[in-house]
Amino acid sequence: MKKLISLAIAAVMVAGLSACGSSAGTTPPAPETSEAAPAAEEPADTAAAESEAAPAGDASADPQVTLVYAEVNPADTIVGQTGTYFKEKVEELSGGSVIIDVQASGVLGSENDVLDGILGGSTSIDMSRISAFALTSYGAEKSKLLSLPYTFVSREHFWNFANSPLAAEFLNEPQEIGLPVRGIFYGEEGFRHFFTNKPVNTIADISGMKLRVSNDPVMNGLVEGLGASPTVISFNELYSALDSNVVDGAEQPIANYKSNAFQEVAPNLILDAHTLGAVQVVISDNAWAKLTENQQNAILEAGKLAQEYNAEISEEAENAVLEELRAGGTNVVDVPDLTPWIEACKAVIDNNIVGLEDLYQQLVDLQ
Repeated sequence: MKKLISLAIAAVMVAGLSACGSSAGTTPPAPETSEAAPAAEEPADTAAAESEAAPAGDASADPQVTLVYAEVNPADTIVGQTGTYFKEKVEELSGGSVIIDVQASGVLGSENDVLDGILGGSTSIDMSRISAFALTSYGAEKSKLLSLPYTFVSREHFWNFANSPLAAEFLNEPQEIGLPVRGIFYGEEGFRHFFTNKPVNTIADISGMKLRVSNDPVMNGLVEGLGASPTVISFNELYSALDSNVVDGAEQPIANYKSNAFQEVAPNLILDAHTLGAVQVVISDNAWAKLTENQQNAILEAGKLAQEYNAEISEEAENAVLEELRAGGTNVVDVPDLTPWIEACKAVIDNNIVGLEDLYQQLVDLQ
């Protein structure tokens, strides 16, 4: 499948980027090499810049701090397990002076609810695992590129980015644009696929459906490109919306699809792999300011370890869940040729890379 995706991507991206360039009046020059340009040097007081800091010192005697960590998915998902691992490493590296209180299964609200609270100055939530595109609604343009359809053609492609100097530039974007949060580390939860409560066998079957989206311009554009109707529904209300036919379908990574029991009300899963579910963990500036330097270093070091852990478990966990779904009777539809799907996404890609063509090309070249 990776080979098919790569061939299809190459053909479509050439056309897509040319179209975008001509609409702006110029065509972005192709990079001379396939290596991403080094990120610009970041301010010394940001978490992204500090990510190369020395290992955490002894924080065991520092004042104890408890940080509340929000996770919208259950604890047994890929992202839920990553959050638990991060908690354990922070508490270990800080000598117990920093406690991470993981609140999973969306008990603190949706990603947007959590971000609205943090960005509005609330101190009831200190950290959150968010989708990479969640900050787009708050002015984060670089983050938007990570959620564009078919940007990443494989997991390896994503991890080439996440482990490159370019990742620090993306993690630091909230600080650059004045948002009171900072990125700690990246992860992924597998490719995202559409699932429906009506049988779907080809891209043509998606046309006319009402598909749930978060309030996100990229996902709205993707759904419209498929000829469907984007319908904003809170994630916590999605199960009942599918069950009552308020919407006909939605999209999620495979592990989240099963953990939230969506196969009970939408038992048709089509493996279109439109987006790699890039995620990041952020901490509020209020929470960051509570920590001593040693505690901050413990957070950053734990973030590096949690990122490595996420990379280790994600693919194996996703494959196991997919086999369980097939065995349990879910109608899992493979997509041998992604070309029509990629073509349908051309407009949303072109529209969302305007002004960021060079940066987008750096991401594409990391494959």
